[in-house]
Amino acid sequence: MTYLPHIGRSRRPCLLDLFSCAGGAAKGYERAGFDVDGCDHADRPNYPFPYHRGDALTYLAHLITTGEIHRYAFVHASPPCQDKCTLTVGTNRSQGWGGTHVDLVAPTRALLDRTGLPYIIEQPNGRARIRKDLTLCGEMFGLGVIRHRNFELGGWTIDRPAHVPHRGRVRGWRHGAYFDGPYVAAYGNGGGKPSVPELQAAMGITWTDVREELTEAIPPAYGEWIGRAFLAQTVLGVAA
Repeated sequence: MTYLPHIGRSRRPCLLDLFSCAGGAAKGYERAGFDVDGCDHADRPNYPFPYHRGDALTYLAHLITTGEIHRYAFVHASPPCQDKCTLTVGTNRSQGWGGTHVDLVAPTRALLDRTGLPYIIEQPNGRARIRKDLTLCGEMFGLGVIRHRNFELGGWTIDRPAHVPHRGRVRGWRHGAYFDGPYVAAYGNGGGKPSVPELQAAMGITWTDVREELTEAIPPAYGEWIGRAFLAQTVLGVAA
């Protein structure tokens, strides 16, 4: 495939999606006006766009060295969050997790800075290693999940939207008591966790029915909102 600088398959700006998982954010970026290429170390047959299977940081370093990184206009990265994540070192310590995972945020940021491209690093709540330049919540988009996610912006800025008050609780069991509410718990199993169809409907994801992918995914609405905000402030927006 021949690429012009920043131009993807349909002559729209091209975005690189690192640590892509099943492509929740990627689908949103595609809706915003990008062509998307992904990269993940695991086999992701449900990923809806072309992707490279391999280590994301090794692949990014290769793209920088060869100059192929310049086919992209923007980079999204969601490095695994287990290292010192609040959930990992707190409630799951009894399972032997927490403090033993490799921190991938710092090396990801270092490589992204080398690209010279605008980028975003995504992490869930509980991470202390990124700037919280932007926080998004499912209620901002009328979704059936809360799913707070924090984003560090590199090389560009955006106005922070106001957080929208939640309409109630997350449905499920907590400490022996069952609570009803307008949101499903998009993580784990048991404890009144939702079915796969409920997860799909709550997050707006239809192309995968793998629970692990759904519980790790970013709702497409987040990527679409970020992508439209980025394109609106750049000349690349004319390609959307």
